Amino acid sequence: MQTDQEFVDYVVKALVDHPDQVRTERNVDEMGVLITLHLNPEDMGKVIGRDGQTAKALRTLLRVVGAKSRARVNLKIVEPEGSTHGNASRPPREEAAPAPDMDDFKL
Repeated sequence: MQTDQEFVDYVVKALVDHPDQVRTERNVDEMGVLITLHLNPEDMGKVIGRDGQTAKALRTLLRVVGAKSRARVNLKIVEPEGSTHGNASRPPREEAAPAPDMDDFKL
């Protein structure tokens, strides 16, 4: 297991409730290194974070780890079947009320 893959394993296992179900795959091609992350559906929200901030931070740190060995490292998080994260499980957004007409505005 390479340093970048070990880094992802260590950080993600510390974040999730089911560390025994965390699995990573490492593929190298002409574009660089791709680390694919598989995890329990219940843990998706913890790894993604609010507005994707946790995943973004993990990807940023992973680029730093890769830069040390002069490699471009990317992270792909596989969304498992039955995950509670994603647009399909979100309730629809309510539309905002129309703005009041400025002709009716009084001071």
